[in-house]
Amino acid sequence: MAIVSHPQLIELVNKIGRAKTSTSVARLAVLSIMAGAFISLGGILSVTVGFGFPEITAANPGLQKLLSGLMFPVGLFLIVLFGGELFTGNNAVLMPGCYSGGYGFTAVLRHWALVWTFNFVGALAFTYFFVYMSGLTAAEPYRSAIVGIAESKASLPWGVAFTKGIAANWCVCLAVWLCLMVDSLPAKFLACWIPVGAFVVLGYEHSIANMFFIPAGMLQGADVTVGALFNNLIPVTLGNIVGGALMVGTLFNRLHKPRA
Repeated sequence: MAIVSHPQLIELVNKIGRAKTSTSVARLAVLSIMAGAFISLGGILSVTVGFGFPEITAANPGLQKLLSGLMFPVGLFLIVLFGGELFTGNNAVLMPGCYSGGYGFTAVLRHWALVWTFNFVGALAFTYFFVYMSGLTAAEPYRSAIVGIAESKASLPWGVAFTKGIAANWCVCLAVWLCLMVDSLPAKFLACWIPVGAFVVLGYEHSIANMFFIPAGMLQGADVTVGALFNNLIPVTLGNIVGGALMVGTLFNRLHKPRA
């Protein structure tokens, strides 16, 4: 298994960033919708497995978190394999190319806005058709679980949601960075699983995942309004940007950029 060095990785990420920012809106929309659906697939897997053993996990709450953490990274793994566009991963990936002058920060903001929007479309479509209409959360214990998740997330204070958003995307972008450093399928799977599983187990906040969890709970009767949904998504999104763009993209570019 070859491992890309950090300076080589910065050069690779530069190229990836230029390709991403030059992608047509139509292609970007399709890849972003696909990524939102993949994250939602990981979300429903984490609920189905993590909350599927209530008698056991009631006395062992760490086990529920572990089971959910084992399942959720499937979404990022599929995105990495199939080339989906994920807002949170791109928070880090677009920064080195911006600093090198390959494109401006306006192009970064435009890309983030488009991908975030179409991730939301993909997450909502998957949630409505493949979770709600399919009845996956209609019966217990899944209905209570998804309702509880939605209400808990929607009630987070802004400061808590923002801070948890930083930590979540720090983990996600570390996973993306690790995936770019290795070239074998098992290595990429581990690269996705370890950091992403960690953020799920610790209960951090990921904006695209919440585009699944909160609407899924709302569809099952959670006491959450559209305003409360965005009261979570806005601070979590801002925190995700800090965690990805600053703590991974900017920091690693500063530390490892090849010297002339």
